[in-house]
Amino acid sequence: MYKNRVFSKKGSHLVRHKKRILVTGHKGMVGSAVCRALYTEGHELITASRAEVDLLDIGQVRRLFSDQKPDLVFHAAAKVGGISSNANLPADFIFENLMTQSHVINSCHEFDVEKLIFVSTNCTYPQHSTNPISETAILSGDLEPNVRAYAVAKIAGMEMCNSYFRQYGRNFISVIPPNLYGLGDNFNPLNSHIIAGIMRKAHIAKTMNMPFVEVWGDGTARRETLNVEDLANAMIHLMYSETRHQIYNVGSGRDNSVAEIAKMICDVVGFSGEIVFDKSKPAGTKKKLLNSSRLEDLGWIPKIHLKEGLKVAYRGFLESKSFLN
Repeated sequence: MYKNRVFSKKGSHLVRHKKRILVTGHKGMVGSAVCRALYTEGHELITASRAEVDLLDIGQVRRLFSDQKPDLVFHAAAKVGGISSNANLPADFIFENLMTQSHVINSCHEFDVEKLIFVSTNCTYPQHSTNPISETAILSGDLEPNVRAYAVAKIAGMEMCNSYFRQYGRNFISVIPPNLYGLGDNFNPLNSHIIAGIMRKAHIAKTMNMPFVEVWGDGTARRETLNVEDLANAMIHLMYSETRHQIYNVGSGRDNSVAEIAKMICDVVGFSGEIVFDKSKPAGTKKKLLNSSRLEDLGWIPKIHLKEGLKVAYRGFLESKSFLN
């Protein structure tokens, strides 16, 4: 029923301490990146598709943990999307995320998992946070209205991890990344994030010889971006580090305006037309730059520059034929 794969790497000290590692959401962008990063680490990797285990069903989740007995868990499964889908489907976002994360986190406690890494989002920070944003800013102000349901669900997940630590001493850690992009991204025009959405539009505009690409907002909002491979490596780094906190920002330390990001994407795609900004559409929070000093103090730094990462992401986009959807 479940997929168990043993990956070995000759000479690795990690083989001598082989663990059983469960990655939820292994087919998604974050989960698949974690699986790739774990490929040579010499552990037994446990994955289960949605058809095999419905995370909304507590009975199925408990059965997965009971049967597989994971030592470590990366919880990357989530219902995610861009501003449009978050604004239009708030009930779906809050219900599905609250239920799945609650089932997984409680099962990690019930079945004595050594360490859990829970993937949260920078949407959990107040829309008027002082930049760069530190982890202590959680619950210090109003959230961006369009993503509030999703953000509240993720805040609840982080608080749940922290509560299991306070009450039971569980080593449950949350990570907060900025805007992610990379292999395995979702390019659906109805619920993609900023980079994937603009990349798909630019590709279609190039192939159809369109004169312009339309981008939501006025282009001045600034966004910190992180390649998903960097996030995966940071999560594994945290899994094996002696952590002193329950929440860690995982950022690149650099942000760009939406206009700059759109221009870089168009350059990578090869679209030379005009970039038109639709000011009638929501642009989201004006600036969200994370303070990742907690993680940097543990010896982690990102490695992938945005322009180079976009080239790899575009090659993945072409290979996936997402532009046909």
